[in-house]
Amino acid sequence: GQLADWITRVLATLIDGVLLVPLYIVAIVLAQVATVLGLLVYLVIIAAALYFQYLTGSTGASPGKRLMGIKVVKEIDGQVIGGGMGIARSFIHIIDGIPCYLGYFWPLWDAKKQTFTDKIMSTVVLANQPKQSFGPELFK
Repeated sequence: GQLADWITRVLATLIDGVLLVPLYIVAIVLAQVATVLGLLVYLVIIAAALYFQYLTGSTGASPGKRLMGIKVVKEIDGQVIGGGMGIARSFIHIIDGIPCYLGYFWPLWDAKKQTFTDKIMSTVVLANQPKQSFGPELFK
């Protein structure tokens, strides 16, 4: 299939971040009441972010990716990478940031539009996938 362009990938990532903003606000407010409550909400934020990565692996798309109509798949066969590998992929993205964030920009000139993480994991991000509208199904 057609590969996703860099800006679409960036927008999907930003959407995932924006979806977590209400939790950040709750954490800040609760931290003013009791530090422990704020810390608990921060743990929920971490769990939600990991869940988004689990979804990326198990279904090919986080909520942001679904809204943008892109999907992460194995380069060799087009299958999803699995939930655990989706979470691992999020940690491997650290490599994209090490050399002055060069890995995040690599898709701009790479023939396969891959980040360093995509190359390591042999994944590609496909465009023109069914876009999903905002609602509860977006998070399943």
